Amino acid sequence: RCEVFIASGKFPLWLGGLLSLFFQKEYIAVIHGSELLLKNKFLRKLTDLSLKKFDKVIAVSNYTRSLIASLNLDKVEVIHNGFSAPYQAEERKEKPMIPILVTIGNVNRRKGQHNVISSLPLLLKKYPNLQYRIIGIPTEKDRLQELAVELKVEKSIKFYGAVEEAEKCKLLLTSNIFIMLSEITLTNDVEGFGIAILEANSLGIPAVGAKGCGIEEAIKNGFSGLLVNNKEPQEILASIDHIIQNYEEFSVNAREWSANFLWQRVINQYIEIIET
Repeated sequence: RCEVFIASGKFPLWLGGLLSLFFQKEYIAVIHGSELLLKNKFLRKLTDLSLKKFDKVIAVSNYTRSLIASLNLDKVEVIHNGFSAPYQAEERKEKPMIPILVTIGNVNRRKGQHNVISSLPLLLKKYPNLQYRIIGIPTEKDRLQELAVELKVEKSIKFYGAVEEAEKCKLLLTSNIFIMLSEITLTNDVEGFGIAILEANSLGIPAVGAKGCGIEEAIKNGFSGLLVNNKEPQEILASIDHIIQNYEEFSVNAREWSANFLWQRVINQYIEIIET
């Protein structure tokens, strides 16, 4: 009985493609990234065929849109992911002396926590009291703990697991740099955007993020944070140095930048597409 069918995720995309053969409705797909790069060739082809059946395709970033460029669809629009501000705190004014890094997200290879840990031996030479907080479902925690022990940096890392919203905000507010060094995995799992970065930005926390994925659109390089090569510890250190030295400016800019992605703004773009 619906007028508009909105699909997000591989199974809903396949279902939407199938239903379009039997029901005349408006079909809208929202694509993120990983569902477009499935290793199974048959399923990947099924996804491509399904997308061609949709009346409109919304990509959460230009990076995600580039993943379906070969389909030559003329009905693709980019609407960046929106977020709800987790908490409104007073603007940060004091320049931090010790970097307290934080990553929020599933503890897995795509989110790149291992890349941060791999850079810690160099970072700790410059900042011996540096802390790294890892928040999120501990999917691959054991692997990261082994890496930390191997590199002798385990004392500088703390795993918090999945936390409630209030605890997440508290941990963010006592951190000063959000870091996400994501990478494309062997199973083609990719970072399509980076909502957690914007949540941190809204609290005045600048970010360091990886190049070569959707994070490039979640961070305004040199304004709300810095983009780096996720495998270059020297570059990561330089970015942290630069943010610490110019912290007040980055903090104010991060708040300003994040306001562009609040749901009360982003949702109007969805409404416009649905209504037309």
